[in-house]
Amino acid sequence: MRSLLFLCYLYKKNKIMKLATLTCCVAFLFSCQNKAQIATTSTTNYKTVTMTKQSIHLFKVTDLSGNVFDFASLKGKKVMVVNTASKCGLTPQYKDLETLYKTYKDKSFVIVGFPANNFASQEPGTNEEIAQFCQLNYGVSFPMMAKVSVKGSDMCEVYQFLTQQSKNGLQDSEVEWNFQKYLLNENGELVKVISPRTLPTDAEIVNWIKG
Repeated sequence: MRSLLFLCYLYKKNKIMKLATLTCCVAFLFSCQNKAQIATTSTTNYKTVTMTKQSIHLFKVTDLSGNVFDFASLKGKKVMVVNTASKCGLTPQYKDLETLYKTYKDKSFVIVGFPANNFASQEPGTNEEIAQFCQLNYGVSFPMMAKVSVKGSDMCEVYQFLTQQSKNGLQDSEVEWNFQKYLLNENGELVKVISPRTLPTDAEIVNWIKG
């Protein structure tokens, strides 16, 4: 009788152990599935962010003469976009910008200037007046666009792209003052933001152009 009870005990114990093992296996499988779903979601989200990344080649603007300027025409070139002003302490940077442009314009590099009156009203002139000022004082030959806003609620589309990570894929930034520089690669993608006080001929910029 005792032997029979002992055998029953062993049978029940073995059955419980099998059930416990099965439960652990099921829990493990659910855990793996959840992790896989999370990983898939993360990958999907990452791809979504990457796919919304824009290029400056998507934009068309108007130049100082009133003509359409298509950034798509700059494909294959490195680009510096800079906001300019005629009555700023940094205005002499026009000279350095022109020097840089003349030195590297035949090496797939271009500068695009955007006059803006956002800072202390230091660009009050009309497009015609700005064109005359640039030519007479600094002999500017690189492309100059019509005056725009580079910050605030009326910020132009190009600068929305340059300053918002959700559009440029690199970083959020704010235009600090006149002559802030945005550097874009041959695909029109933002790669670097340079302080207004950094000269256009600074080694950081020159090395980037040559690289």
